[in-house]
Amino acid sequence: MYKRILLKLSGEALSGEGNNFDPGILDHLASEMKEIQSLGVEIAIVVGGGNFIRGKNLTDIGIDRVQGDYMGMLATIINALALQSSFERHGLDTRVQTSIDIPKVAEPFIVRRAVRHLEKGRIVIFGGGTGSPYFSTDTTAALRASEIKADVILMAKNGVDGVYSADPKKDPTAVRFETLSYMDVLNKGLQVMDSTAISMCMDNHTELSVFNMNEPGNIVKAVQGTAVCTIIK
Repeated sequence: MYKRILLKLSGEALSGEGNNFDPGILDHLASEMKEIQSLGVEIAIVVGGGNFIRGKNLTDIGIDRVQGDYMGMLATIINALALQSSFERHGLDTRVQTSIDIPKVAEPFIVRRAVRHLEKGRIVIFGGGTGSPYFSTDTTAALRASEIKADVILMAKNGVDGVYSADPKKDPTAVRFETLSYMDVLNKGLQVMDSTAISMCMDNHTELSVFNMNEPGNIVKAVQGTAVCTIIK
């Protein structure tokens, strides 16, 4: 079992049909975080903003890429606050830290403070991406995991239980990989994370576990190393 994890959630993972947030999903995540904490595991989370906006897609409607990326970063902060509210409603002690300073709603990201929160049993949610345009929340996850010295990044996927040779929803012959190296991911062009994030994980020896978060109890199983998944290291 891992001692300190970083859970990477997409913004879409929080949304329901036609809604930015699904209360059932938020409650489910809170319940799993509570169970993971009971195992003595320290939890950090990086969340995306795709349920609101994708910065790089805004260029299609004429919005400057840099401005669009900052809009996306603000969306991740909204999601971080939603997670915090849900977690605290379930009795979990939580802190939100952001790379863009918004002192009225969240702490600034400071590595030592984040680690101290983790050591005290608080869940730390990182919002605002890296704070710079042109970087994805996948890269944020790789960066924050390296900074807080997480044992693993848990890549929670919607309905996909690992990394496949092709899209399993389109290709019935697609094969799931049980283990991969970082170079395998880069050389095969597998869509796990963007290449910047994968390279950062490789350079800092950060393990990845890619699993299906929609399966009940699967986040807990991923922490325990028993989930159906793909391990990248």
